[in-house]
Formats: sequence, structure tokens, C-alpha cells
Amino acid sequence: MLSRNNLNRFSAFWRHFPAANAINLTLIIIGIMLIWLVISSTIENPARYLPSPIVVVLSSVDMIYKGLLPSYFGDTITRLVVGSAIGLTLGIPFGLLLGLNRTVADMFYPLMNFFQSVSGIAIFPIVVVWWGNSDKTVLAVILYTSFFPIAFTVLSGVREVPLRYIHAARTLGATRYQIIRDVLLPGSMPHIATGSRLSIGFAWRAVIAGEMLAGREGLGWMIFTGQDADKTAEVILGMVMIGVSWIVLDHYLLRPFEADTIERWGLVQR
Repeated sequence: MLSRNNLNRFSAFWRHFPAANAINLTLIIIGIMLIWLVISSTIENPARYLPSPIVVVLSSVDMIYKGLLPSYFGDTITRLVVGSAIGLTLGIPFGLLLGLNRTVADMFYPLMNFFQSVSGIAIFPIVVVWWGNSDKTVLAVILYTSFFPIAFTVLSGVREVPLRYIHAARTLGATRYQIIRDVLLPGSMPHIATGSRLSIGFAWRAVIAGEMLAGREGLGWMIFTGQDADKTAEVILGMVMIGVSWIVLDHYLLRPFEADTIERWGLVQR
């Protein structure tokens, strides 16, 4: 039996082992697959209620062979990139401009807080009334969902920039553009990084829900039609694709960007 010291020594070694996280994740996935397989093999009519991992994998192979899965995945990613890119491009400057004047910022703060707290799916019915079940409707929901969180986060970041920095820049003759470029933008960079990650996360959910409700082809539409056709394996496959895609996007792109930005610029406190 291992002593407490040996256990502590092994735990310390494992925490610093380069491949420890990958091994831990692999073991967790294997454990989940085994539990899933056992449950699937013990319930009645597993094809309808919980297909086994093997059945789900086979369904993915079939959809890849037919070209359906790459097409659905490409449609969803395209909507995410276009909608969130437009939302971030408009939201970041808007938040900075509102923050130029503290009185204006204080006036708009409750309004921005209101809109960023209202889910994009909540506005879906009115958008459908305007444009019907179309790609324009899905794009509008994604744009709304990504715009307000980043604009509100940037506005909050601008409000946290110490006033003495702005007054010092004005004393030195800085123009409004120079104040934005040299004071507000650097001071808000950590908030921009965090807000961008938050906005894209909201946009990802809005893409899936929008495809379901508007009937536009994509991963969300694949799940919705799979449920209607009793193709549970396709539903689970879509869920797995959505989760894995977000983990890859967040872990390899958004989190490093956020961490590097905060490390470079630091957090500005009033």
C-alpha cells in the first residue's frame, strides 16, 4: 500500500507531467463511453432512446460519405464566423465611443445592460415576423447576440479606465481619436478579449437555436430533423459535434487570445 508521502509525491509528479491533462481527458472519455455502452445495451429499444457509441460513429461515417455532415458543419461555422465578426466589428467601436463621455456612458449603461441580458432567442419571433424563416433571420439573431455583450463589456472596460489617464492625455493636447487609440483602447483590451470570447460563445448557441427554429441547414437543423425522423443517432452526433467544435474553438483560439491579451495589457482597476 502506498504511504501518504508516496501519494503526495506521485500527485506532485502527475500535476507537472506534460501529458497528464491529455491522459486524464482520455480516461474520462473512455469511462463515459463505457458507461454509455452499458446503459445502451441494457435498455429496451436503444436505437430510439440511446444508441450505442458504435451506432453513432457509424452514422457519422455514413453522413460523411454522403457529404451531409461536412455540409452542415460548414454552414454552421460560416454563419458563426460572419455573424460574430460583424457583431464584434460594430460592437467594439460602439462601446469605445459611448465611453468617451462619462455622462453618455452612464446614460447608456442600463440600456446596454438590458439588451445584453435579453437572449437572442427571445427576439427570434419578432425577427421572423420581419424576414420570415430565412438566413437573414438567423444572421440577425447571431448579430444581435454577439453585438450587445461585446459592446456592454467594452463600455464597462472604458468606465474602469482611471479618469486621471484621460485628463493627462487631454492636458498634453491629445485629440479624441488619440485618447481612444492610446488610452481607452489599451485600457479596455482585457475586457475586449473577455467580451469577445463571451460574445462568440453566445453567438454559437444562437446559431444552433436559429437553425432549429428557422429551418436552415446546419448542425442545429440536423438535430431538429433527426428528432422528427426518430434518428436518435443523428441527434446525438449533432450534440457531440456542437460540443467538440466549441471545445476546440475555445481551447485553441479564444482562451489563448484572452490569456495573452490579459498578460500583455493587465487589468486596469480604478
